[in-house]
Amino acid sequence: MQEKTTAALAKALAAEQLPFVQQEVLAGHTTFKIGGPAAFWCAPRNAAELRRILQHCRAQGVRVYLLGNGSNTLFDDAGFDGAVVDMRGLNEMKASDADTDLVRITAGAGQTLGRLCSKAQTLGLTGLEFACGIPGTVGGAVYMNAGAYGGELKDVLESVTFLDSDLQLRTLPAADLKMGYRTSLFEENPDWCILSATVVLRHGDGAAVLARMQELLGRRKDKQPLEWPSAGSTFKRPQGAFAGKLIEECGLRGFTVGGAQISEKHCGFVINRGGATCADVVALTEQVSRIVRDKTGFVLEREIRVVR
Repeated sequence: MQEKTTAALAKALAAEQLPFVQQEVLAGHTTFKIGGPAAFWCAPRNAAELRRILQHCRAQGVRVYLLGNGSNTLFDDAGFDGAVVDMRGLNEMKASDADTDLVRITAGAGQTLGRLCSKAQTLGLTGLEFACGIPGTVGGAVYMNAGAYGGELKDVLESVTFLDSDLQLRTLPAADLKMGYRTSLFEENPDWCILSATVVLRHGDGAAVLARMQELLGRRKDKQPLEWPSAGSTFKRPQGAFAGKLIEECGLRGFTVGGAQISEKHCGFVINRGGATCADVVALTEQVSRIVRDKTGFVLEREIRVVR
């Protein structure tokens, strides 16, 4: 970013007392613990501040990356020469009348799935058990149609409110969002900015909901390398197979490049064994993909987002 642009954006943000810092190291904001500095780190406290930040970035020609919990993101070692916008300030959560058969919960894009699941369980609502333990935010979950254990967000999603390409407020029903396997309409429109999502849940047995959530959390702990930094499942599931099983069958359990390693606990995860770089992870995933393709014919596509 040119020095003149940097100075102009910093001046514009400061003039409106919009929260930002410069040269924030991104490794501290992702579950992979990898990434260099962002030219700007902006942390809006509400939708109005978010919109103004985006307007200023566009006016100065500064590219933007929206970040939630950083659980599916791999930043480049050189960092991000633009503005990373921390969405976690948009964390409101509101439930409709719990006396009706169906209960709607609207949650801000920066709210964690964990807290949304806890809210549902507290109200004795069923439908979100599958999401318990997914380490992301509502916005990220909508963007990639997050799912696990046979459930996907699209199963309970009613609508999403967002800022469009012109930064105008819009709401679309889930049926219009092209929710597919780890994808949605938002992936086709990266300049749209998710503000909140509404899910529809049904009354259930609160104790049974809690038991199911605890069961799934236990399964995650037993089978996934949660003790190491990672970005969750590294590869998308190829049609007709499972990425982790293919990698294991190719003898790649524990395969290592630099500080990055195929987890010995679960071959579907790439972990940071210490000091891993973005280059290490990318090189490892490319080598693994090539070996799996050559040996099995299946093509593995990265699920994690590499941001340069």
